[in-house]
Amino acid sequence: MAAWLSENIGNIVVIIIVATILALAIRSVIKDKRSGKSSCGCGCANCAMHGKCHPAKK
Repeated sequence: MAAWLSENIGNIVVIIIVATILALAIRSVIKDKRSGKSSCGCGCANCAMHGKCHPAKK
């Protein structure tokens, strides 16, 4: 097992880094969605589909 780890340590480190970045990106998307932020970042006021994807609040 130790030989396998020493032969693949570079791959393991890269996989851990990529997985961490992916997890942070997903966390950011979920956090933005829960807070009501738009996915494009510019809001819905000037969007051509304004009022179609989000129903009007009553």
